[in-house]
Amino acid sequence: MKKIGYVILTWNSERVIKNCIESIAALTNISADIILVDNGSTDKTLEIINSVQVTVPHTLEIIKFDKNMGTTVSRNAAIQKLATHDIDYYCILDSDTIVNEDAMSKMISYLDNNPDCGIVGPRMVTSNNVVQISGRCFPTVTEKFCKAVPLKCVQAIGEAKEELVPKNVVVGAYSVDYLMSACWMISKNVIDSVGLLDEKIFYAPEDVEYCIRVWKKGYKVVYYPEAQIIHEWQRLSKKKLFSKMNYEHIKGLAYMFKKHKYFFSARRMKNSFPQNDAQGESVI
Repeated sequence: MKKIGYVILTWNSERVIKNCIESIAALTNISADIILVDNGSTDKTLEIINSVQVTVPHTLEIIKFDKNMGTTVSRNAAIQKLATHDIDYYCILDSDTIVNEDAMSKMISYLDNNPDCGIVGPRMVTSNNVVQISGRCFPTVTEKFCKAVPLKCVQAIGEAKEELVPKNVVVGAYSVDYLMSACWMISKNVIDSVGLLDEKIFYAPEDVEYCIRVWKKGYKVVYYPEAQIIHEWQRLSKKKLFSKMNYEHIKGLAYMFKKHKYFFSARRMKNSFPQNDAQGESVI
């Protein structure tokens, strides 16, 4: 039986965290160690976690921060704690996700059979069956500008620039630039090789930056729609135009563009990757 180390962050997650934990607790053919990191929740999140913890048949540990530490510092704390556990894979998971046995088993099997894959991620839909674009092109200044313009026709151009695999695809496995980190399955040796998340990024685009480093280390990033989970998709940075989250996102993007030396096109960077698959095409 494979053992997965789950990394879950909470921040005022009282509406969703119970369903997330209970979905992991329902797994029967997978052993799980869960490290849950709370970023200073002020609602009933911790109360709910404590009430559910006694019913979970897996190991569940809680790391508590007094304030919101963002996604990188918090996830790294959990990853480092799990590094001392006897696990086969890490699963980075958002608190507003609901997993299932089929999706977890399929992603584990994919990594087992494809050692050149660094990260594999599932198809993600809301409980109302709205599909999230989770396997994407690397963002550019042009794409981000289009998405920020308050005109739907221009925003549509930006969204089209990021889409690699059609939303209705449900079979196969596809090489993508990056996967949104709402659900990543990663083998332990990849974490050992690539390292931790870059803590100079507070909130986003920590997932893009990490996937760039995965590609640079010679591993693939793969979108695997045959595995499907529920993601209720809170989209915190979309709620307000002027907010701390959007400020941190813009700051993180500027840092990432400078670090990896690309701005308007990622083509040169991608050509330098040891593996340079045609992005968006099937790798099965």
